[in-house]
Amino acid sequence: MNDFFLMFLEKLATFDNTVLFAASIIPYSIFLFYLYKLKAINRFVKTGFSLTVFFVFITIVLSILSLTYYDKTLVEVDLLHGSAEFFLTLSDFVILFGFLKILNNLEVNNS
Repeated sequence: MNDFFLMFLEKLATFDNTVLFAASIIPYSIFLFYLYKLKAINRFVKTGFSLTVFFVFITIVLSILSLTYYDKTLVEVDLLHGSAEFFLTLSDFVILFGFLKILNNLEVNNS
C-alpha cells in the first residue's frame, strides 16, 4: 500500500496544474455569485472573498514581472512575493473582521 501511495504522488508531481488553476475561477465565481445573494452575510465577508480574486490577479502580474525583470520565479524574489502575499493577508483579515461582526451581532440579538 505504501508503494502505491508513493507511485501515486510521483505521478501527481508530473501533472501540469496550470489548466486546473485556470479552471478554478469557475467554481469560485459561482461561490461569489451565491455569496452575494445571501442577506445574512455582511459586506466585509463578501469584500474579503472578492479580494482573494484580486490577490490572484496581483500574483499573476507580479509573477510576470519577476520572470521578466529578474528571470526568477515569484517565490525567489522576496519583495515581490511579500507584496503579493500582503493582498492575501489583507483579504483574510477583511473576511475575519466580517465574521467577527456577524458573531457580535448574534450575541447582541440573543441577549
